[in-house]
Amino acid sequence: MPIESSANPPPRRVLLYVHSGKPQALELETRVSAYLSARVPSVEVEHDLNRQRGSGGDRPDLVVVLGGDGALLSAARAFQQAPVPILGINLGQVGFLASTPVSRWVETLEGVLAGRGVLEPRMRLSISRLGPGQADVAIALNDLVVTRAPDESMLHTNLHVGDAWVSDYRSDGLIVATPSGSTAYSLSAGGPILAPSMLAVVVTPICSQALSNRPIVLHPDSELEIELLSRDLTADLIVDGRRVGQLETGQRIFLSRHPVAYPLLAMPGLDAYRRLRERLGWSGNLRRGPG
Repeated sequence: MPIESSANPPPRRVLLYVHSGKPQALELETRVSAYLSARVPSVEVEHDLNRQRGSGGDRPDLVVVLGGDGALLSAARAFQQAPVPILGINLGQVGFLASTPVSRWVETLEGVLAGRGVLEPRMRLSISRLGPGQADVAIALNDLVVTRAPDESMLHTNLHVGDAWVSDYRSDGLIVATPSGSTAYSLSAGGPILAPSMLAVVVTPICSQALSNRPIVLHPDSELEIELLSRDLTADLIVDGRRVGQLETGQRIFLSRHPVAYPLLAMPGLDAYRRLRERLGWSGNLRRGPG
């Protein structure tokens, strides 16, 4: 079953999340802030992409990101415990998540403020890392990457789904991606594209030694266990592009579907397949009927 899209009510409190490392974002900030301030009772600007936000009284109704997919992932991380709808105005290289073209920010915000924004809930993953005397939790909107640390040799890992053993992998690492993350690192490593509204998980090996090790798409409610078998090696753990720790020999990491999807806002009329065509440069013309 896909996750159904829905309309988003008009916001009254907006947080403008600005990637200060992009000059174009700082230039656009002035215009977007003025536009919002003239139409919304409360507008706040945030430049610290690492600041965590709680669920207190200053919680916005909408987050508008000026940046690329990385900035949007930072915003989603800031509100991961109490998700707030995010609209991304794309100033990056790709823009699968930050889906609004910068040339159309005015008409997009006009539609969103009028309540015509399309809310797209995105599946997330809960991640727990268990080792000798320690346990911690992370949440992934895009993916978890278990990869060899710099200057380390090939990793040897085991993958279980529930009680079933899937395979062991001798590779540069493993990617576990949501449908949103299927167009990120997983795609570059040869994984399939999943529709963003799907409920599924894809496991993609990175440069596997065995050509028979291929990406596999799993049920969204699968419980995954990855164990590092390599002796005297460490693996880096990367969640949504950020290093969160390491995995030592014999340690395991567990993944499962997070109970709360993250709401992203999309521009009306800009469906997921149109975004794919534009971002990936697919060619061809729409034809109906014979000929």
